[in-house]
Amino acid sequence: MSDLGALLRKAREQRGYTLDDIQEYTKIRKRYLEAIETGEYKVLPGSFYVRAFVKTYAETVGLDAEEVLRLYHRELPQPPSSETAIPEPMIKPRRRSVQHNDRWGKVAVSLLMWAFPILIVAVIYVYWTNNKDPDTKELNPNPPISTETASPTLPSETPSVTPSETPPPTPSVEPVTLTFVKKVGSVNYYDVTPGTGHKLKLVVTGRAWIEVRENNRNGTVKFSKNVSQADTLTFDLTIPLYVNVGRTDLVEFFVDDATFDDGNASGSTKYIFTPVAANATEGTE
Repeated sequence: MSDLGALLRKAREQRGYTLDDIQEYTKIRKRYLEAIETGEYKVLPGSFYVRAFVKTYAETVGLDAEEVLRLYHRELPQPPSSETAIPEPMIKPRRRSVQHNDRWGKVAVSLLMWAFPILIVAVIYVYWTNNKDPDTKELNPNPPISTETASPTLPSETPSVTPSETPPPTPSVEPVTLTFVKKVGSVNYYDVTPGTGHKLKLVVTGRAWIEVRENNRNGTVKFSKNVSQADTLTFDLTIPLYVNVGRTDLVEFFVDDATFDDGNASGSTKYIFTPVAANATEGTE
């Protein structure tokens, strides 16, 4: 058992809590709580969840969470640098590169548009010069205009050059982040960032009551049904969505590909998922 795990376990036992009690209060699965107490952090889904679960565990048993994280920061796994990398500096050089390539592409297209008609006229002139009758000037110095001699004066019939289009840069996709904000009554509040273009997906593995409303529990009903078999329900997450689940242990929540630990409780649980950039105000219970 790690020093941090021993501290948390001692504080839990002093308050008379079992791991089942901590699971009920924090919505953290029991096997994750056991892994924290024994120091087996590899069992947890990621380094970000390790620190978040330890902080929540410490607060639940009455410890100063920030002080616990500070004293035992060497024992906790550090998040990889890719989790803290800021994507903005990687985007700017691509935009400058695309603008630079687009400028040279326009110059090349302009040169091609001028060179192609000149080349066509030159080819026609050479062809006409090489194929005209060599005795024409001696026999008739002023020949009438015919369709054959007039053909070089029709540049409008030459095919136009369609400038090539530079494909637009592929927009970068920011990773979806689900952040637990607070719990008011029986409702858990989560913020979703970035706040646009997401789908809320409920993966139902058994018989469970599902209710989805806009904004809050009094909002417009989008879905209200007892799902009797395995199914996947998908909703556009453009405004806050209120979700009431009768059997939390039979439902998994996803926003695009992001998910979170819902505690795997067998009872009813309520959530409000809010896109942080949306203009709609945060729903209330």
